[in-house]
Amino acid sequence: MNFFVTGTDTDVGKTFVTALLTRSLRRAGFDTVAMKPVSCGELEDSRTLRAAAENTLSLEEVTPVSYTAPLAPIEASRLEGRSFHPSEVLPTFQRLHRSHRSLLVEGVGGWLVPLSENYSAADLAKAMNLPVLLVVRNRLGAINHTLLTLESIAFHGLVCKGIVLNNHPADADDRSTEGNRRLIPQLTKVPLLFEISPGQAELELAVA
Repeated sequence: MNFFVTGTDTDVGKTFVTALLTRSLRRAGFDTVAMKPVSCGELEDSRTLRAAAENTLSLEEVTPVSYTAPLAPIEASRLEGRSFHPSEVLPTFQRLHRSHRSLLVEGVGGWLVPLSENYSAADLAKAMNLPVLLVVRNRLGAINHTLLTLESIAFHGLVCKGIVLNNHPADADDRSTEGNRRLIPQLTKVPLLFEISPGQAELELAVA
């Protein structure tokens, strides 16, 4: 099982979902590993993904490119006098893809976040050519953000194979959540593979 895991925005739960899926797949017998090719700010997310795969990979393999500032990659790289190039991450991706039956790649920020002036996270996903898994935070605005992201995924010639609806504790009183879980699969025709509860520790993989 291989996916490029993206989100409708930053802070929607991509790392939580990617780590949860990594652990669940490994328990099911897959040799799943996960990477986050580009990181901005602290490497906490990268360490979480590394731990989910039982430290199979080095931190540099999980995240080949990291910037210190917690900003958009294009801005964080400029502060360091650097400019992102896909050659910094694709060789690691290709090696891991060849050597593991199951690889999850977590994008940085949202689907179209710019990595440089002429290259976005969507371009990186296109270069990797994996099916896409879309993480949606279950809150007001989720339907619009989901539809826009799916439109752009299709525009880039990729296929979204499933949606993960993530319930965040901060959204517990949001009245849109019930409608989102009903309307998103209805309007998008993309299967809702999982709905994640706060603190959930494992997934029922039979639905996938």
